Amino acid sequence: MTRDPVTLPEEAPVVKAAKLMRDRGIGDVLVIGDGRLRGLVTDRDIVVRAVAEGRDLTTTPLATLCTRDVVTVGPDQDVAEAARLMREKDVHQLPVVVDGRPVGVVALADLTPGYAPGLDPDFAPAHAPDDAAGLGLDSALA
Repeated sequence: MTRDPVTLPEEAPVVKAAKLMRDRGIGDVLVIGDGRLRGLVTDRDIVVRAVAEGRDLTTTPLATLCTRDVVTVGPDQDVAEAARLMREKDVHQLPVVVDGRPVGVVALADLTPGYAPGLDPDFAPAHAPDDAAGLGLDSALA
C-alpha cells in the first residue's frame, strides 16, 4: 500500500485536485472532512462530472462530485480479500482506513502476483508460495 495518501478537504476546489494529480502523477485524491474519509475523486470524475458539465473548476467543491460510497479496507485486511474486493466492486484502488481516517491506499498495481498468491490460477504464478495467502496489509504500516 501507499502510505500517507494524497487528501484534500471536501471544500477544496476541483482545480486543486486536478493540479495535485498532475504534479504527483496520480489518478485520484481522497476527499476528507473532519479528518475522516468522505469520498474519492478521480481524474475521470473531474472530466465527466465537472468539465463535461461546464462547471467552474475554481469554485466547484470536491464534495459535489466525489464518489461517496467508497469501498475501503483496514490495515489488517488480507491481501487476497483486498484483491477480491477490487475485482468484485470493479475499483482500481482501495483506501486503507483506521477509525474512518485514511492511512493509505492499495492500488491495483500494488497487488502483483507475488503479493497476492492463490487468488486465481490465471492471476497467481505457479511459483507463488501457498502459505503466503495470509499476508496482511498491516505489514505495510510497520
